[in-house]
Amino acid sequence: MKTLAEMHTPIFWAEGHPGALDRENWEIKITGACERPQTLSWSQLLALPQTEVESRLTSVTRWSVNGLWKGVTLKDLLQSVGVLPSCRFVRFWSVGLIYDTSIPIEIALKEKSLLAHSFNGEFLTEDYGGPVRGFIPYLWGYKSAKSVVRIELMEYYVSGFWELRGYTDSAKIEAGPCLDLNDDGAIKEIEGPGEVFF
Repeated sequence: MKTLAEMHTPIFWAEGHPGALDRENWEIKITGACERPQTLSWSQLLALPQTEVESRLTSVTRWSVNGLWKGVTLKDLLQSVGVLPSCRFVRFWSVGLIYDTSIPIEIALKEKSLLAHSFNGEFLTEDYGGPVRGFIPYLWGYKSAKSVVRIELMEYYVSGFWELRGYTDSAKIEAGPCLDLNDDGAIKEIEGPGEVFF
């Protein structure tokens, strides 16, 4: 199976590429509306139940890539920290704490929403949001935050980096033409609102 690089997946960091990151010493803080806030190490993340899903990352700039994404479901992660009934949104922070974005907890609890570390059997590189990124195939890609270092469980919504710059808060995937990177960038149609498969 091809890697993201082999499919010429665009590399884009709104806040600037972070350079080399230390996978083995990576930590993710989980705070906010939960009973057991914690900091997960890389080894602890890998020790949790692992899930692999086939799905698409679809950019608001109209390209899409399908493959096997592997990591920990956000549902399992939220259960492990004892998410409170008052939690309404899950907020991700990328390395450097410049980039953030939030999703409704209903989306976070869907079966394909992951804290992902691998694509097609290989660990994600820094170019594509490694060591660990959000993977939210139900929404435009700016909700799939790269190189996540903090997850806040929120009782209210806060607009993130791109949302403050004019992107929609809902990030609902809209019908229209899109480049399918699995087919050498062929232009295909997303068939309807929220439909991420061609």
